Amino acid sequence: MTGTAHSAQLTDEALRELAGQAGRELENASALDILTWATATFGARFCVTSSMEDAVVAHLASRVAPGVDVVFLDTGYHFPETIGTRDAVDAVMDVNVITLTPRRTVAEQDAEHGPKLHDRDPDLCCALRKVKPLQDGLTSYTAWATGLRRDESPTRANTPVVGWDDKRRKVKVSPIARWTQDDVDGYVAEHGVLTNPLLMDGYASVGCAPCTRRVLEGEDARAGRWAGRGKTECGLHG
Repeated sequence: MTGTAHSAQLTDEALRELAGQAGRELENASALDILTWATATFGARFCVTSSMEDAVVAHLASRVAPGVDVVFLDTGYHFPETIGTRDAVDAVMDVNVITLTPRRTVAEQDAEHGPKLHDRDPDLCCALRKVKPLQDGLTSYTAWATGLRRDESPTRANTPVVGWDDKRRKVKVSPIARWTQDDVDGYVAEHGVLTNPLLMDGYASVGCAPCTRRVLEGEDARAGRWAGRGKTECGLHG
């Protein structure tokens, strides 16, 4: 029985136990080894998600699973540079980029909830344009990979390299959780990995344009997201 067939038959509780065991055993493993485990275990039921801030995890995954699905959420509010990065990744990397979109366009959302919902109720805007589309888009997968790193912010300090996503009932793989920004920069330089041009323009974390600003000296990488709104996560990761 293949890993894909076996994992597809496991209950949520068994998958949770599998994720916990893998998280412990792979804590000190390399990102490539973590991704090798994920692709061997879940096969076509494993995907990478990317905000197109950079293509590091997509590049890593393509080395162990050429043609791997890379899921991108097009919220309708992205910077042009982000869409350009997605298109470049799709063109030059050995991956299968899948773009998810919300059920409603920005104009349709404005008609229903009023304009600039992101200013008035950013949690609802994220729920409609990020959380729900990803929930629907991951239906055919058992496990998904993210680019979360522990050094990005205090809210991500305990990110496991493999864990259980209770919200979506999926195994969640964070192969570069232990990496630092220097590790990312070194990998990008060594392999010529595509990155979002905004990272060279004062942005340390790239999200939707209305809710993202450049970071100030001494701020953590996530400080430019929803600045001044008491919000640090969109709901995809916490």
